[in-house]
Amino acid sequence: MKFLESNCSFEVLDEALINSTNVFECSNFDLNDFFQNDSIAFASELMGKSYCFTLDSDSKNIVCSFTISNDSIKTSILPNARKKKLLKNIPSEKRFKSYPAVLIGRLGVSKDFTSLGIGTELLNFIKSWFIERDNKTGCRFIIVDSYNTNEALNFYQKNGFNFLFSSEEQEKMATDFGCEEQIKTRLMYFDLISLYS
Repeated sequence: MKFLESNCSFEVLDEALINSTNVFECSNFDLNDFFQNDSIAFASELMGKSYCFTLDSDSKNIVCSFTISNDSIKTSILPNARKKKLLKNIPSEKRFKSYPAVLIGRLGVSKDFTSLGIGTELLNFIKSWFIERDNKTGCRFIIVDSYNTNEALNFYQKNGFNFLFSSEEQEKMATDFGCEEQIKTRLMYFDLISLYS
């Protein structure tokens, strides 16, 4: 049985909720800081909206949080081989310069609830949101700007995400990161049409 579905409530992460719950702590300081201090301002500027699951047995505990915003994949910045891979399941008459996507800007699981598969369950929840009939918009892809660590990249790959660029060098050139030794994040995508197969 799924942990979030059986033990948690889904809520908007707003100021009232932040003030009435324990401080959210995952294993990443940047994520903790964002959810505690920046998510409200981010939402008020219409840059993204944050959500969370709180524990039913103790509603002061946030189990996991995520932030989403609108985005798109622009094929003009992709090398030809990557563009072909991305577009292989899109009929030629439906091909555009840009495709609707949603960006998972932040995603974190409380350090008190690691190793329960909650990250995967949360990703599956987000994926299902954008293929439901009552979804208000078209969305072909989910994009994530994953931390460029083996742990984070492996997590997203395990959950069906692919790299938007096949190498860090390609991504640096396409996104104008210059000669930075290692980029801090890698763009990855999930094609929602695969859930219809």
